[in-house]
Amino acid sequence: MCDAVIISDIHLGSPNCQARSLCAFLESLAHGELVARTLILNGDVFDSIDFRRLKKSHWKVLSLLRKLSDKMEVIWICGNHDGSAEVISHLLGVRVADEFILASGNRKILVLHGHVFDEFLDAHPILNWFADTIYLLLQKLDKTHTFAKLAKKKSKTFLRCARLIKEKAVRYAARKKCTAVCCGHTHHAGDNDTGQVHYFNSGCWTELPCTYLTVSAGVLALHTFEAGTVEDKIEVAPATVGYDLPESA
Repeated sequence: MCDAVIISDIHLGSPNCQARSLCAFLESLAHGELVARTLILNGDVFDSIDFRRLKKSHWKVLSLLRKLSDKMEVIWICGNHDGSAEVISHLLGVRVADEFILASGNRKILVLHGHVFDEFLDAHPILNWFADTIYLLLQKLDKTHTFAKLAKKKSKTFLRCARLIKEKAVRYAARKKCTAVCCGHTHHAGDNDTGQVHYFNSGCWTELPCTYLTVSAGVLALHTFEAGTVEDKIEVAPATVGYDLPESA
């Protein structure tokens, strides 16, 4: 049994939300194909709090989350798109927080969305909107999402922002005496198990392949998901415990 499963950046209401795949994933949790004590939704479950944009499959995601909350602990970490925590809490009856420290094995793992470290988001809202529009267009033109992901990897601005978010998240986690930090926000799944604080990003459910993290006895692993299996393309990142963290960063 996993201590936790972490997913982020679902963006219900967005045309590129992979809601059908997410329904299959949540059903694998409900049916015990993937067993976990806690499900952590690490921000941006909604694209916006405009329920008129939700499709039938998006409503099914919310229904499955509500059912799962009766079987396991579900924690919703607020993202920059999610709106009022009070609305979320009443909607699904789940615990809502800005951040969460997960105890697993001999580790303390900080989970937060990461948008609080994104200076570009606040400083350049028009450029951010323009980049999102181009990214969505590329996804529509290429259903494999290859071009969209390539454009993101070639963008110096995106790579610089992602690097700064990672650096700030790691320093913040160190101050909280955590040995790992898990973010979302950038939609760029990844892991880095070097340094005093390991950095993980759970990726997103708006591009292919969809990704998620598992945490079991202090070990964090990054996975991709395709309907029909919860064991595709697993990348394991073993944990190292017991190292001394700095008092400040």
